[in-house]
Amino acid sequence: MACVIGSRRTWTKVVLRTIKNQKRKRLANSLRRSNSIHGTKKMVAKEEDEISYEQENELASFTIPSPSISRSKKTPNNDLIGSGRSFQHFPGLKKLFSILSIDVALLRELDMTLTIMLKDVPVGFLGEPNATPHTSLSSLLSVSPKVSPITMSTLTDLVNLNLSDSTDKIIAEYIWIGGSGMDLRSKAKTLPGLVTDPANLPKWNYDGSSTGQAPGEDSEVILYPQAIFKDPFRRGNNILVMCDAYTPAGEPIPTNKRFNAAKIFSHPDVVAEEPWYGIEQEYTLLRKDVKWPLGWPVGGYPGPQGPYYCGVGADKAFGRDIVDSHYKACLYAGINISGINGEVMPGQWEFQVGPAVGISSGDQVWVARYILERITEIAGVVLSFDPKPIQGDWNGAGAHTNYSTKSMRNSGGIDVIKKAIEKLGLRHKEHIAAYGEGNERRLTGRHETADINTFSWGVANRGASIRVGRDTEKDGKGYFEDRRPASNMDPYVVTSMIAETTILWKP
Repeated sequence: MACVIGSRRTWTKVVLRTIKNQKRKRLANSLRRSNSIHGTKKMVAKEEDEISYEQENELASFTIPSPSISRSKKTPNNDLIGSGRSFQHFPGLKKLFSILSIDVALLRELDMTLTIMLKDVPVGFLGEPNATPHTSLSSLLSVSPKVSPITMSTLTDLVNLNLSDSTDKIIAEYIWIGGSGMDLRSKAKTLPGLVTDPANLPKWNYDGSSTGQAPGEDSEVILYPQAIFKDPFRRGNNILVMCDAYTPAGEPIPTNKRFNAAKIFSHPDVVAEEPWYGIEQEYTLLRKDVKWPLGWPVGGYPGPQGPYYCGVGADKAFGRDIVDSHYKACLYAGINISGINGEVMPGQWEFQVGPAVGISSGDQVWVARYILERITEIAGVVLSFDPKPIQGDWNGAGAHTNYSTKSMRNSGGIDVIKKAIEKLGLRHKEHIAAYGEGNERRLTGRHETADINTFSWGVANRGASIRVGRDTEKDGKGYFEDRRPASNMDPYVVTSMIAETTILWKP
């Protein structure tokens, strides 16, 4: 019983082209030492460093043994893959790599091409229901060849263990922002039972000297729980807890931007206006080994911008499995994520959080970032919030912040919007200074941005500092979009500063 890979000839051509173009001589040397697929034929590489005729035929008629069928004792046991299911539940890959006699080092170098190949494999090919065709070979190769099938199966079961079946205790993952202002940290704590109110959670501490937030001789920093979300990784009753950080004396540490934001949002005038925010968080996915955008040729560039924005297809959208996983995980966690889309630069994506009121906007964006960091960690991909990850004729990454108050949303709100925009223009320099590091590389007046030194606004103008939507102009009320914040901005800082300038500040 066997299931056949979708297009055998396609696989053959891709494998052959990859081998010939990238590592021809090295593979030829490897082939000289190769054994047969089922112990019946010897495969010897030609002197001209091409793949052998026998191997090409093997690939052309390549079938995958069903994972439910035991392997014969005569089946070769490649040291790279180990036995049975130790190669991360991909039994068919064992045969493919056995045909080619590829070693670990070469496989790492062929990682990108072979990962793309995996996307064409039907789900029925996989040996586990939780595996996906998009699993990267980098993550597969990290599995030790000596791990037994029983060990891998047990590990998977333990990771997915539902604690509510056997105990009332839960795991709370405490999250905080590190010393750089962008690095997220977290650690887990066992609690006796379900907690839904952060006020009922215990405070905790951490070593601030290891995060750049305290000196070694007085390193204790105290975590104050502020917001609770469901944990999409452990699930059950387990929770994620967004915290901010204080000294043992109860003073907010310098990197605690939430404290000042909470003061602004608790001001009676701000509370009365019920400020709503919708933040468009852009980010870039990078290959872990070379820190180059996902889907780009290593050291090279893809075709020019144009087909990638909201694009569909293997040559236009790179990392969609990560993006969709994050989307669903945020919904599960209770974050008001309102959408996702591919961005103008290939390898760049966006998710939107909102509408959210006041301080909760910052909490939700930070936890959404944390969840995305965890997912990219699992996928073996690097997450970048750099506002201009690639220089040249490529769009940067921002965090456009949509904003409205109750007065703006009511009849006649367009006049309130115009007055708020006027205030923002008067404090342009102060806002730019707080809107993210490296923003000068992004706000150049090109690629849908306004020049960093010039404040402007317009209706439906994506080259302005502030954009007012057509519907808002038509309805005479609504919201506006501040397009200046960089992707690495602190949402606590940006949201509270907009509220302070437009509601509290008196020019």
